[in-house]
Amino acid sequence: MSGRKTLRLGLETLLGFLAINAFAGGLYGMAGAKAVPVEWLEGSWFSSYFVPGLILFAVVGGTCALAAIAMFARWNLALELAALAGSVVIVWLAIEVAVIGFVSWLQPATGCAGVLILLLVYVHESAHSASAWRTR
Repeated sequence: MSGRKTLRLGLETLLGFLAINAFAGGLYGMAGAKAVPVEWLEGSWFSSYFVPGLILFAVVGGTCALAAIAMFARWNLALELAALAGSVVIVWLAIEVAVIGFVSWLQPATGCAGVLILLLVYVHESAHSASAWRTR
């Protein structure tokens, strides 16, 4: 398997995993997040986990799913959507940690996945630019 195919497969896998994770977490939040203390939301704009769950589901999950589909289908904007999805994940986590604090190992793991997506996009683009430059 070529390096570019490996990068693409890595992006598809990470984006798909993050989409599923965000959809599941979003549904859990919208359903009330029974095992998560509501006190964590004190001082935030939210009195329940419904709206944060909806945002997680629609914005984070939707962006990651769209980017995964774009990568798999080889859309022209696939790498841009992947970079957007990685950025959305990082911003979501920064806000989440600012609001409820560090409460789960999933937060840094998901943050690392978001950063890895950005790095893979950069490496993929760099490899593409270098090969295009060499063929001129």
